[in-house]
Amino acid sequence: MTRHAPLAWMAILTLAACTAPEPAPSPVASAAPAATAPSAAPAHESPHWTYEGAAGPQAWGTLGTDFAKCASGRSQSPIDIGKTSSAELPALRSAFRPAKLTIAHTEHVADAINNGHTIEVDYPAGDTLTVGDTSYTLVQYHFHAPSEHTVAGKHAPMEMHLVHKSEAGGLAVVGVLIEEGAANAAFDPIWSHLPKAAGARSHLEHVEVDVDQLLPKTRTTWRYDGSLTTPPCSEDVKWLVMTTPVHLSAAQIAAFTAIVEPNNRPVQPLNDRVVATDRVAEAR
Repeated sequence: MTRHAPLAWMAILTLAACTAPEPAPSPVASAAPAATAPSAAPAHESPHWTYEGAAGPQAWGTLGTDFAKCASGRSQSPIDIGKTSSAELPALRSAFRPAKLTIAHTEHVADAINNGHTIEVDYPAGDTLTVGDTSYTLVQYHFHAPSEHTVAGKHAPMEMHLVHKSEAGGLAVVGVLIEEGAANAAFDPIWSHLPKAAGARSHLEHVEVDVDQLLPKTRTTWRYDGSLTTPPCSEDVKWLVMTTPVHLSAAQIAAFTAIVEPNNRPVQPLNDRVVATDRVAEAR
């Protein structure tokens, strides 16, 4: 990707949102009958969860002790972005580099993975996002349809989450709303390799993806403290949601939704949190 500062920070955030570099969820199974309450999974394995039915978002907090934050947390994501407030915000800087995604035998091989909940692109090390004095590395990015964050109560057709992780394990996620419009060639390297079955993996062999080109030209963001939007709903995630959307064509959006069923968590209460705006500065 090009070395734009805004992208770098974005790279750091990518996943999930969205799902962060948490363990990949197990493939989605068909929803349990409504009359059947989900049972807690044994302590040694992650509980099965879905986006609908008895194991859907309303039940995530009851599926196991590891998921308790999904119900009890007071800084949960996503949220509806409405009124924003001024706040003291640490400066942001980013640095993205074009990445060749190959199947070479290295530690950082990029793959597109259908994990049963979304399609995720695992990313080679290199892109970074700096929030204040903390540097984050882009780990992965993935997609939700419809969007998880809403603006004044309105969903966008899709949302991309770029999950970034610091050396200390902290997470920063960049959210990008995706509206319907003209076809977007920057997404073609990924869209031409979308894995269609849960558990499937597409090696992005000899493919070059410039993450910077996946982002809007205007890099102003809404910022707030939140959580992962999937179980275990861990909090202390720094969210940066771009105020300007990018566009995909109706056909590109349909290509994703033909594979992945609706995978958005409902918006959560803002409680006493503040949503503020700021601009990402380019690294020099």
